Amino acid sequence: MRARNNHRRLAALALLVLWTLAMAPRAAAEFAVTKVQTRDEESMLVLDLGIDYGFSEEALEALDNGVPLILEVQILLRGTDDWIWTSSLVDQRLGYIIRYKPLSERYLVSPFPGDGGASYVTRDAAIAALGEIDGLHLVSREQLREAGGPFTLWVRASLDIDGLPLPLRPMAYLFPAWRLSSGWTQWPLQY
Repeated sequence: MRARNNHRRLAALALLVLWTLAMAPRAAAEFAVTKVQTRDEESMLVLDLGIDYGFSEEALEALDNGVPLILEVQILLRGTDDWIWTSSLVDQRLGYIIRYKPLSERYLVSPFPGDGGASYVTRDAAIAALGEIDGLHLVSREQLREAGGPFTLWVRASLDIDGLPLPLRPMAYLFPAWRLSSGWTQWPLQY
């Protein structure tokens, strides 16, 4: 009977420690949308984005140990006064993957899903390149005129926890160091 009580106390203590670790504040690791610029190119609205990917130490350690990190950038173009249930004029999700290739000692950044991409010698160079999205065609000027205006551009960047290897996912869901997102940022459309 006494051994059973000791096991219960030990289990309760272990759960308390895990809960405390999961709820503990971490260093300010977060993503931020730092630049949104639009331009007219052949009667199309083209978007250039800058995203600062402030990865947590845990995510960087996983990357350096060969775990690929999948990032999603979601872009919405909506009328400024639209209701939440009104469809967006543009709703795009862009996927990117960054991974370390230990044999070549290089970091690879590429669209996800897809092939190709670019190789970088340093992790910082790869992360900086990951945050530069240039020349993304959003919508034609004609569609903008038909929809009326004014418009707001919404952008969010986040780490895809479901894209992590299966053994890493439970920890990623439990610990805030893995819940990396810029949150939604709003930008009035200049056209």
